[in-house]
Amino acid sequence: MPFVVYQFGNFSLDCGKFELCRKGRRLKLERKPLELLVLLVTKHGQVVTRDEIAGCLWEREVFVDIEHGINTAIRKIRQILDDSSDMPQFVQTVSGSGYRFIAPVTVVEPEVAEPIQPSGDPVDLPPPLPEISATPVIPSAGKPHHGVWLVTAFCASVLVAIFILTLGPHPLAARFLDRNTHAAIASLAVLPLDNLSGDPNEEYFADGMTDELTTLLAKDSTLRIVSRTSAMQFKGAHRSLPEIARALNVDAILEGSISRSGNQVHMTLQLVRANTDSHLWAESYDRDTNDVAVLPDVAARAIAARLNSSAPPHANARFIQPEAHDAYLRGHYYWAVGRNKDAGRYYQQAVDLQPDYALGWTGLADYYAQGAILGELDPRQALPQAETAARKAVEFDDSLPRAHATLGGMIFFNRGDDVRALKELTRATELDPHDGENFHLRAWILCALGRYDEAVAVQKQSTAINPFEYPGAMAAIYNCTRQFDAAISDGEMRLKDFPVAPDILGQLSDSYHWKGMDKEAVDMLAREISAYGDLPLAAAVRRAFETGGYAAVIRCQLAAVKKRARTGRVSTFELAGLHGRLSEHDETLALLEQGVNERDPLLLLLAQSDPAFDFLHADPRYRSLIQQMGLPPMY
Repeated sequence: MPFVVYQFGNFSLDCGKFELCRKGRRLKLERKPLELLVLLVTKHGQVVTRDEIAGCLWEREVFVDIEHGINTAIRKIRQILDDSSDMPQFVQTVSGSGYRFIAPVTVVEPEVAEPIQPSGDPVDLPPPLPEISATPVIPSAGKPHHGVWLVTAFCASVLVAIFILTLGPHPLAARFLDRNTHAAIASLAVLPLDNLSGDPNEEYFADGMTDELTTLLAKDSTLRIVSRTSAMQFKGAHRSLPEIARALNVDAILEGSISRSGNQVHMTLQLVRANTDSHLWAESYDRDTNDVAVLPDVAARAIAARLNSSAPPHANARFIQPEAHDAYLRGHYYWAVGRNKDAGRYYQQAVDLQPDYALGWTGLADYYAQGAILGELDPRQALPQAETAARKAVEFDDSLPRAHATLGGMIFFNRGDDVRALKELTRATELDPHDGENFHLRAWILCALGRYDEAVAVQKQSTAINPFEYPGAMAAIYNCTRQFDAAISDGEMRLKDFPVAPDILGQLSDSYHWKGMDKEAVDMLAREISAYGDLPLAAAVRRAFETGGYAAVIRCQLAAVKKRARTGRVSTFELAGLHGRLSEHDETLALLEQGVNERDPLLLLLAQSDPAFDFLHADPRYRSLIQQMGLPPMY
């Protein structure tokens, strides 16, 4: 009888023949690594723990060094797939847990070939059937061509059945007998809810409820929930659900709609299995606006229960006033679209209406922190305000990962206490291990502390979890660690998928410059400025390079920043970095001193990591500033 064949990339894994092929050519892989590969592929998208691997592959081999055996098997799998642990395409290491097969997998029915007639020559006996699980595929309904094939298939089926039944209590054998043809759902993406209110001004409400549903599914279930940023790119996209699921590497999609009319809210949801495009669950909810704040939690718990993935119940949430909840949703909408000033106004309104509203305080903390980082608010006032708001959020709800992450960042910026800051970030990661933002902030703090190897490793985790949030982040960390070739390689690779992402273009511009490739650097810089919508400045930058080289380009940028400073705040760090690129010693040091006095958060993160300041490292004034900021000197 035919067995499942899995296809991924250029590879095919035939569970019946127990062989791995690349473009039809059989590859040599030892028994244990091949068994492990089958286990990972059959549970693609799910985390397979090391304990589970040990139980499935080494249960009866008590004298084997299982930890070493797993490491060796993973290494051999990566070698045969030409995969990398740093930038995996197939097998991803899930730190502290196990492994996940992340490549898109297609299940196909193998072709039924004519049996090869014996030639009369002696042949070696085939190896014993492996102790692995393989899902049978329903045989084709077409009529076989020869009676001998019926006999052969029947005999083979009997032999396989006898072999399996005599395996004993091996977990893989048990799964072969018991295997559900529909694998468990382990990962889920929540697509943006359609706004059916008939009023485009209600878009904030639909997006806000989508965000809350995403957040509460992560809290109420053990599923891997794709981040809001990753799923939001498919808002209004005319693509099939299986296609979207493959792009997001999930087992299932949750889609639906929401409408609000007067005091009534109507929400419909349906859960769809990705590989079969079949419906698993559907429900509709009608609530009064007084009860709408609890609606995402009710739906999230129902979905978790349907998928047998419910997390332990958390403490009952406080009652949320409808007006406060609506203000928060408006604030969060403006935050997501980059209108930080408007976001702060509504977040403040939410906590004014309900002073114990934890999410409102979390949003307000983010508003102050973002304003300080972007130079929109004076860091001397905004950073302490952000810390105060984050502490209130944690006080009212200790289970909010975002509140702990923001508090960790503020402790670092306000107090320079990296131990407590990293402790808060660890707490945030424990509460939501699938939020790449927490890893991203940790990577930057580690970079500021000169712990470059750790920073690179943590940012890789962040990018693996959510490649959409900060596509240029990996290149940025590489630039800070002076690994310019790696930054260029990573940036150019991601630019193929994100051709107008400003952060990738900006990081590539820096990488090329530090490599002495100024023509390429200016091209990327002009593309970055164009991506932000300033086409006149992009054209001016190109003209400046043609007439005066790279230095003229930096002076052109300086003029633009100073013009912007006439009508609003600009980051002192931004000015210092531009003067540093011109190697203007006194101007750069003066701006760095000003930034220290202003408590510019970017300066704390990048004073030693940005290559623009490398020419100052031996200067006593510069070293004094680093000591004043409480950073460990790196040079």
